[in-house]
Amino acid sequence: MSNEKGMPKLRRLMLAAVILVTAGTQSSCKKEGEWWSEEWTMKKEITVDPAAAGATEAVAGTSVLVRLHEGNYTFASAKEDGTDIRFIADDNKTELPFFIEKYDALVNEAHVWVKPDLKAGGKSTFTLYYGNHGPKAVKADSDKAALDPDTMLAWHFSDKATAPGDASGHGNNGDVQPVPVELGLIGGGAGFTPATSVAVADSPTLQWTQGGAMTWSAWVRPGPAPTTGNLFSRGDLVNGLIVSAENGSPIVAVRNNNMLQKSNPGAPLAPGKWQHVAVTASGSQVQLYVDGELYASVGAALPALTGPCFIGAASGGATPAFVCEMDELQIAKVARSASWLKFAVASQGGSDKAAKVVATGPDVQGDAGWFAPSSTTAILLSSLTVDGWVVIGILAVMGVISWYVMYSKVRYINGIAKGNHAFMNVWKHVSRDLTVLDDMDDTKMKTLGGKVSAEGQKAMRQSSVYRIYHIGSEEIRHRLQADAKGFSEKGLSGRSIQAIKASMDGGQVRESQRLSKLIVLLTICISGGPFLGLLGTVIGVMITFAAIAAAGDVNVNSIAPGIAAALVATVAGLAVAIPSLFGYNYIQSRVKDANTDMHVFIDEFVTKMAEFYPDRRG
Repeated sequence: MSNEKGMPKLRRLMLAAVILVTAGTQSSCKKEGEWWSEEWTMKKEITVDPAAAGATEAVAGTSVLVRLHEGNYTFASAKEDGTDIRFIADDNKTELPFFIEKYDALVNEAHVWVKPDLKAGGKSTFTLYYGNHGPKAVKADSDKAALDPDTMLAWHFSDKATAPGDASGHGNNGDVQPVPVELGLIGGGAGFTPATSVAVADSPTLQWTQGGAMTWSAWVRPGPAPTTGNLFSRGDLVNGLIVSAENGSPIVAVRNNNMLQKSNPGAPLAPGKWQHVAVTASGSQVQLYVDGELYASVGAALPALTGPCFIGAASGGATPAFVCEMDELQIAKVARSASWLKFAVASQGGSDKAAKVVATGPDVQGDAGWFAPSSTTAILLSSLTVDGWVVIGILAVMGVISWYVMYSKVRYINGIAKGNHAFMNVWKHVSRDLTVLDDMDDTKMKTLGGKVSAEGQKAMRQSSVYRIYHIGSEEIRHRLQADAKGFSEKGLSGRSIQAIKASMDGGQVRESQRLSKLIVLLTICISGGPFLGLLGTVIGVMITFAAIAAAGDVNVNSIAPGIAAALVATVAGLAVAIPSLFGYNYIQSRVKDANTDMHVFIDEFVTKMAEFYPDRRG
């Protein structure tokens, strides 16, 4: 098989390599409609099961907390700030509202609030997409959109530098900053001492009507010793609502027209443990819940109230605050159901039960990264500069060429070896009496006097030794036919034998050229691959340090990705050179063997020719 026939295929492979590198990440193995957007490379299914929380009623409109950590989320595959996160409904089209309360890629932890369309009486699913480092991966979360419209006040306490801000969008903010708590139940929290009092100004969204509905709820972690104090208060000596604790036991008190009704204290809250406290009002009942279970109730209607609300100590400090830490404070204009509260407790509490209520499935990798975007790979490829991609693209073309050359040459040499073996098995019989060539025509000469079958001829057509034999036998036959008197009786002169040997040597040279053709491309890959990779690395390092100098930001996180990505070019160069080196050495050894076979055959043929056609003219 001649390598000239393989040249068009080589050009096609080179073109395919260029298209693969420049087109990058397209793949055809994805089913239609399976992926929401091909620019996102990772997804995982999230299943919400309210029944696992003990909810027996619908909890539609509830915000769901999705906790992400290194066990269920590959932070290195996502953007550093999490702006590539998207949540898609089970129709694989609708984007769900969400809000990122905390995203820390350094400690691999994130808390995200999502507002899915929860189905009544069963499990609901939606999909988390991430892993997009392109221009479309911009901030898309909204705290207001992630809450249901019945929420009038929502404090996450996630901003430790300012007074509590209202995430509901109604502007019901706090007036002062409580003691910041670095690690709350969900993100940050707030600490309350006896003197801490955070006021919320009166607003239309916080106006309560007589006998109306409302819900106040918060996560609370009491201090080590039981204390007495207020959690929430609103009103005056005539009408009011107070949520407090007496010696650590939750209390709800309602005052209507100077008539005070108060719940009886029960078991105290556990010191140092996060517990959910909620008060609901509807009709003639005010109920107190602890961890989603009914704790106490008061047969009283919610009084009509306007004016400020106080979190912690009462207005003017008349009653101190309950000493505790607080997180996720909410006020709603409806009375939350027991199922709603149970679901909130189970899904937000962070216990083993939360993983059953909000279950995250395994990561599924998309086709947008044919390069398998593992955590390390995602960092390297996202940090590669344009020059790095150019160098890697060139090396990819060189790699395709080197593998094509190695494959084609090994296949060609294997064909020669097989043909030589088939020819030599017949030649050992013909060489016993070379004069049999005297009476052979062209057909018999090709088949060595009919000793070679059609299958053997097919194999021998690839034999370099057979082609040299054909040159020698043709030279002898031409000399026999040139002498009408029977040149065989006179034999071959020394000059004729030298001429025939020269023709056979010329055939060997041409065969050697065919064997060595394109091997020079392997030497180029061996020597040029590492140098090209080194060039890409040096340029990448230069760009990284220049960018750091311009930004003035010197830290490991800013340096390491750029340096690591720059080294990818060197790795790519070595990945091209090392296989080429092994392939080159192997092919060269096979070429040497094939040349040796031809050289030995020529010596044997010339010797046999001199023996069977001696010069009798003298």
